[in-house]
Amino acid sequence: MNLKSLLARPFASYIYKQLQRNRQTALADQDRILRQLLAVGKTTDFGRDHHLDNVATPAEYRQAVPIRDYEGLKDYIQKIKEGRHNVLWKGQPIYLAKTSGTTSGVKYIPITRESIPNHINTARNALLCYMAETGNYGFANGKMIFLSGSPVLERVGGIPTGRLSGIVNHHVPKYLRTNQLPSYETNCIDDWETKLDRIVAETISQNMTLISGIPPWMQMYFDRLIEQGGKPVGQLFPQLSVLVQGGVNFEPYKTKLFASVGRPVDTIELFPASEGFFAFQDSQRHEGLLLNTNSGIYFEFVPASEIFEANPTRLSLAEVEVGVNYALIINSNAGLWSYNIGDTVKFVSTNPYRLLVTGRVKHFISAFGEHVIAEEVEAAMQVATAQTGASVVEFTVAPMIATGEGQSYHQWLVEFETPPADLERFSQLLDDELRRRNVYYDDLIAGNILRRLRLTVLQPQAFIRYMKSIGKLGGQNKVPRLSNDRQLAEGLLAYEAAMPPAAEQR
Repeated sequence: MNLKSLLARPFASYIYKQLQRNRQTALADQDRILRQLLAVGKTTDFGRDHHLDNVATPAEYRQAVPIRDYEGLKDYIQKIKEGRHNVLWKGQPIYLAKTSGTTSGVKYIPITRESIPNHINTARNALLCYMAETGNYGFANGKMIFLSGSPVLERVGGIPTGRLSGIVNHHVPKYLRTNQLPSYETNCIDDWETKLDRIVAETISQNMTLISGIPPWMQMYFDRLIEQGGKPVGQLFPQLSVLVQGGVNFEPYKTKLFASVGRPVDTIELFPASEGFFAFQDSQRHEGLLLNTNSGIYFEFVPASEIFEANPTRLSLAEVEVGVNYALIINSNAGLWSYNIGDTVKFVSTNPYRLLVTGRVKHFISAFGEHVIAEEVEAAMQVATAQTGASVVEFTVAPMIATGEGQSYHQWLVEFETPPADLERFSQLLDDELRRRNVYYDDLIAGNILRRLRLTVLQPQAFIRYMKSIGKLGGQNKVPRLSNDRQLAEGLLAYEAAMPPAAEQR
């Protein structure tokens, strides 16, 4: 047995047992973390503005600090960028994570000395839990892809600044550096397609045992590997045993990814963001991701239906219920206070606290009052593909509002890997399943206010070509499943497939 896998055994066992203890103390840990945050926060500009020195309980905190998004913190972030100290957290951040926002342009998220372990240790803990539960230590001996943005950092206000994945690249433990691919030089390449070709060149002849990335990126990498290697990925990498993924729902991509590998492999799902590492899959046997309740973040939960209200219900972890969609609100030792990260979650267990990521607060369709969410359209797609044998590369849904005669409807823009034999039946299955899952959509169809959905088939590589055309082709960019407007849909229509008359949806 290789030394690395041998040494991993006791460490994995130790961390696994520690996390099992944390599951039992989750509520007490959350109360303690809030007290610790307030003790530091009251000495900052933000704390003085919100009178945190007078706050002692969660209820008092909710009264003192309203929920906000990046726009609500932007003035404080600007002070940090100007070099000010003690703005949102004590001292200065050690990094600023630079990320693209849909409404705020470029966002700068603080990472502090206290918060960096949350980003580094959570990914480590996910791998160690997997080892301890499955007994698969062997992958530690092979090569592993940890794709990152460029690790070259600029300075803003004297603070090192870059993509979170590039920042984290600087903290990969030394004992994993010899296992890590791609090379530092390749990770520094900005052009995605050039970078992808270099990654393939560096990895195709290696003993790859673990591959991590968001599913759309993984699929692009696998397609390029198969194109150059002429074999399924599982034959090119006989020892490949683990895929680590996050950022989007894995299920719509799972069938095609596994087909590309040519055999089943284990998967580990993560829930990271620039604002924090919130949850991770701690078990191959149980559904959901374990909430990171003891890692410097105090969580609040708002029923998703209330998130745009002026005074929404704000719940602590002790008050959540299984099966309810919540907007996730965080308070962290990075200096983020009552911060709406934009994701929605649903608990599948409260002992321990495990959840699923169900979508984005801003990614929904409610042009007609139906409030369709990502979880519902992804589930409908899974039913349709399972019953027809079709496989899908990517898809998105947008409303089409009738401006003259005719009825409005939802337009599904789909790029197929394997199209269904009967597009009409496929469309009907989508519509029926969505009606079953969303009573408001069902009422609109039954009331003849909406016509049933229309399916638009896109050309091969349509999504890649579109993302490239808008300068967002890359490993960390994701296509939203739903939009409440037509901007994305109209861009994709340039790549509509020419359909023979018999195949056109009626």
